[in-house]
Amino acid sequence: MRARTAVLCSVADQGVAALTNILVLVAAARLSTVPDFARFSAVYLVFTVLLGVSGAYTGQPLVLKRGAGEETRSACRSAAAFTVLAAATLGAALAAVCLLVPGDTARALLMLGLVLPVVLGQDAVRYAFSTLQQPHLALLSDLLRLACVLGALGTQVYGASPARLITLWGLSALPALLLSAALLHRSTAGTPLLLRPMLRRGHLGQRFTVEFGVGNATSQLSVLGLGAVGNPLLVGALRGATTLFGPLNVLFTSATSFGPPLLVRIPDERRRIRATAALAAVLATTAGLWATVLALLPDRVGRQLLGDTWSVAAALLPATGSQYAAMAVGTCGLLALRMLDPRTTLAIQVVFSLTTVALLAGGYVVGGVLGAAWGLFLGSLCKAAATWIRVARLRRRTPAAEEAVTVDALPSAP
Repeated sequence: MRARTAVLCSVADQGVAALTNILVLVAAARLSTVPDFARFSAVYLVFTVLLGVSGAYTGQPLVLKRGAGEETRSACRSAAAFTVLAAATLGAALAAVCLLVPGDTARALLMLGLVLPVVLGQDAVRYAFSTLQQPHLALLSDLLRLACVLGALGTQVYGASPARLITLWGLSALPALLLSAALLHRSTAGTPLLLRPMLRRGHLGQRFTVEFGVGNATSQLSVLGLGAVGNPLLVGALRGATTLFGPLNVLFTSATSFGPPLLVRIPDERRRIRATAALAAVLATTAGLWATVLALLPDRVGRQLLGDTWSVAAALLPATGSQYAAMAVGTCGLLALRMLDPRTTLAIQVVFSLTTVALLAGGYVVGGVLGAAWGLFLGSLCKAAATWIRVARLRRRTPAAEEAVTVDALPSAP
C-alpha cells in the first residue's frame, strides 16, 4: 500500500472510531433521563480510562515495531491475545465485585466487566493492523462496528437503563472483533505466541501507562470522584459538553500521530518549532470557532443532539470551548518538546495533571459544576503555558550545545 493511501486510511479509521464514541454518547443522552445519562457517563468514563491503559500498555509499544517480519507478526498476535486475556481477567473481577453492590451504576459496571474483552480486544487488533501496515483492515473493522452499534442502540426507546445500553454497546462490537480476529489470524498464523515478555519488568508499555495515568487518567478519574462524593450530575454534564467537541479530539490525535513524521522533514529546528506553533494557533482557532457554533445552536437542535442533558451541558460550552483551545496549544507544545527532548514531557504531565485536579476540585467548591468546568480550563491553560516556556528554554540552550559539539569535533577531523 502506498504511503499516502495508508495515511488516508489511518486518518479515516481514527475519524470513524471517534465518530463511534461520539454517536454512542449522543444516542445514550437521547435515550436517557439526566440522572441515567450521568450513570451511563460514569461507567463509560471507566471504560475510557481502561481503554487508554490498554492502548498505552500494549498498543503504543506495538506500533513502534518496524518491518513485517515474523517477529513483528508474532508481536501483533501476542498483543491482541494478551489484551483479550487481561481484559477477561479484569472484567471478571469487576463483575464479581459489582454483583455484590446494589444500584443502577453497579449493574452497569457489572455489564461493562462482561463485555470488556470484546471492546478492548477489538481496539487491540486495530493497533496490530496499523503495525502490519494494513490500516484499511482496521478501517473496515471500525466501519462494521459503527454500523452495528448504531443498529443496536437505534432499536431502543427512551428510558432504557444504563446497564442495558452498556450491554448493547459492548456486544455490538462482537462482529467487528470476530472479523478482525479472522483477518489478523490470516496475517500472523504460524508465528509464536509470546505473552510472558509483556509482563516482565522494563516492558516499554509500563512507562507509557505511567505517562497516560498522570497525563490523562488522573483528570478523568477526578471527575468521576467528584461525581461520587459531590453532585452525580457533574459527570453527565461534563461528558455531554465534551461529547460535542469530539471532532476536535480527532484533530488532536491526528496532530500527535502524524505531526512528527511531517515536521521532521523540515531541516531547520527553528522552522520546525515555528510550524508547530502555527499548528497550535490553527487548532486553537478551530476550537474557538467550533465553540461559537455550538453556543449559537437553537435549543431545539441541542435537545435533538443530547436530549434532556442539553439543558445542563449548554451552560458549560464557553468553559469547555476555552479548555479545548488551551488543550490545542498544550498538545502542540508537547509535540514540540518530543522533537527537542522527549525526556521533559513526563515531569510536565505529572505536575500539571495534579494542578488540573486541584483546580477542578477548587472550581467545584467555589462554583459547582460550572466552576469545575472553568477549573479544567485553567488546568489546561497552565499546562499549555508550561510546555511552551519549556520549549523556549530548550531553544535557547540548543545553539550553544550545537556550537560546543562542533568545536570539540574539529580537532579530531582528519
